[in-house]
Amino acid sequence: MLDVNIIRSEPEMIRSMLVSRNADTEILDRFLEADEEWRKLTGDNNELRKIRNKVSAEIAKMPKGPDKDAKISEMRDTGEKIKQNDARMAELDSVREDCVLNIPNIPHESVPIGKDSTENAVIYEWGEKRTFNFKPKEHWEIGEGLDIIDFERGAKVAGSGFYCLKGDGARLERALINFFLDVHRKQGYTEVFPPVVVNTASVTGTGQYPNLKDDMYFIEKDELYLNPTAEVPLTNLLRDEILAKEDLPILYTAYLPSFRREVGKHADTKGIIRVHEFNKVEMVRFVLPETSYDTLEILRKNAEDIIQALGLPYRVLLLCTGDMSFSCSKCYDLEIYAPAKDAWLEASSCSNFTDFQARRTRIKYRPEPHLKSEFIHTLNGSGLALPRTMVAILENYQNEDGSVTIPEVLRPYMGGQERIG
Repeated sequence: MLDVNIIRSEPEMIRSMLVSRNADTEILDRFLEADEEWRKLTGDNNELRKIRNKVSAEIAKMPKGPDKDAKISEMRDTGEKIKQNDARMAELDSVREDCVLNIPNIPHESVPIGKDSTENAVIYEWGEKRTFNFKPKEHWEIGEGLDIIDFERGAKVAGSGFYCLKGDGARLERALINFFLDVHRKQGYTEVFPPVVVNTASVTGTGQYPNLKDDMYFIEKDELYLNPTAEVPLTNLLRDEILAKEDLPILYTAYLPSFRREVGKHADTKGIIRVHEFNKVEMVRFVLPETSYDTLEILRKNAEDIIQALGLPYRVLLLCTGDMSFSCSKCYDLEIYAPAKDAWLEASSCSNFTDFQARRTRIKYRPEPHLKSEFIHTLNGSGLALPRTMVAILENYQNEDGSVTIPEVLRPYMGGQERIG
């Protein structure tokens, strides 16, 4: 969340930011109205308490009689007024908190202003698109032809939007996960295997709640959510902690299955491009504030190294204000090329959240032992999301006979196997 003092002192900047992010400015007006009344009542109560303390000291010295009784009665009224103000301030504080939790992060100055994904900036492309001497098949045709993806049985077990990998499809998925984690370990990340489920404090801390609560699966009996991304448990591992400056940076990576309801919002639901359950390897970094934007470039390269090692053509997008997620100040998307669909598929988002998540999770560091603690900056990136990486491998490495060549870097993870056929 944003620093309340920034919202107070620069409301028109916040208003412009909300417009650029396609957000309703009414939330700012609600905050300012509630905050103004809250501050007035705070001042009133401070003055009333000062008067009460002064008069109470006078009453203690007064002899019994009508004057003393009148003062005591007056202070009872003052105490009741303070109590009423406190109750109203609690109501206003709830309104203020709700508003602040629903105001998105401020975009970095380098982020292009735009309404939606059509106004994202293409930074560059990498790799050569393959030229086929046959009509390439879509990934779901390849998967069903090789009997490595089973949509019908996946839906039978869990419903639409779920699928089942089997045989060499399951082995390829496992190879990708292990390869990703091994690369990230060499890049300096500590591997973690956190819980799959997270509590409300965790999804609030990283910004998915209340903003995306309808997209998450909620276990009502236990008041737990299935994680929408491993970013949530990884970031919250340090919630409510004050770190020493020398502890930073901290780098975590994790594989988890993640879950989302959003598949129904999109027309393109055939295959495994948009599904309710998906495997993903995540990278999270906790860093000093002054290093976070340089770190974003490093984080992006960490994800790009994997795509390049797989030999998949991709492009890098700098997202515009209207397409960035709620908590981001700056975000790059890495999109892998799928030749059969002739489309770019997002396989990684690399984001700098500045102190937005740290304020919500209360993760701080102490610059020096004798100095006041300050909020750290957090970043995260997918390294990578598995379904779309699988799509890109099946389509880019397909052969005319229906088989798929296994990328060289994955063969050691599949016992030296070179093809799926």
